[in-house]
Amino acid sequence: MKYRSAFAGVFLCCALTLLSSCSINKMATKAVANALTGEGSGAVFTGDTDPELIAGALPFAIKMYEALLSTQPNHQGLILTTGSLFVMYANAFIQGPAEMLPSEEYLERAEQMERARKLYLRGAEILASGLEKKYRGWNDAYGKGVQPSYLAKVKKADVPLIYWHAAGILSAYAMNPFDLDLGMRLPELTAAIARAYELDPDFNSGALDDFYVLFYSSVPEGMGGDPSKVETHYQRALEKSQGGLAGPYVSYAQAVCVPAQDIETFKSSLESALAVDIEKDPASRLVNIMAQRKARYLLNTAPELFAELDADTWGEW
Repeated sequence: MKYRSAFAGVFLCCALTLLSSCSINKMATKAVANALTGEGSGAVFTGDTDPELIAGALPFAIKMYEALLSTQPNHQGLILTTGSLFVMYANAFIQGPAEMLPSEEYLERAEQMERARKLYLRGAEILASGLEKKYRGWNDAYGKGVQPSYLAKVKKADVPLIYWHAAGILSAYAMNPFDLDLGMRLPELTAAIARAYELDPDFNSGALDDFYVLFYSSVPEGMGGDPSKVETHYQRALEKSQGGLAGPYVSYAQAVCVPAQDIETFKSSLESALAVDIEKDPASRLVNIMAQRKARYLLNTAPELFAELDADTWGEW
């Protein structure tokens, strides 16, 4: 009996030690998660001036966030950061460079575009889990016809989750408009973004207006597109960013001016993008550098985008 009692005591002591250690580990990872997703943490990436440095660092950072998320699956900050980093990385460092590849490298371009599409969807899935954890039934709400009741519950703090989730899904869809499953989700995403705009129209210095410029100009009218609203949101994006972001100019040049074959506005918009002072908004240095890189590429390849242009004519401009 004494032996059993002693054994039981040792066992209980070990069990309590393990439980304590487990609790301490959870507390530690939560503290790290809080620190890595706190206010201003994203500027470590977006405020940098070296795109190649960030391109090399982001894959490790994303996997680190994923590892933390596996230990803290309900941490909303980690869900938002991890999901949005997938979307940002796919856009800035996979799709963007792929679009600039020369035409003879079409196989590499196709491979990288497919890779970007998959990363968009991975990020969107993580972000959707955040909305589902906050509002049980969110993911099935549209299919069950109850999405309006869920949208009525969301708060201003939910806008980043909604924005990045919609951006991931729509970016993936834009790369393959024949994906019927994603196409069927456009009304659901349109309603969610509209609600986000109601709650925080100034989110991220006009990011939602920039989103609408791309959405209304590129999506067919029967699926939510509306060219008549593009100009309004473009002007709002410029006003809200106070001229500190190059992105809206590039979005407008590519999504509106090229389809309209409006060469003069195309050129002036991209020149405005290149004139943005990247030090005006230090937290957006990298975003502006990448947008200006895209602006230079579009200017250099303008003869391929406009039917009435040739290289000699464009050179005279």
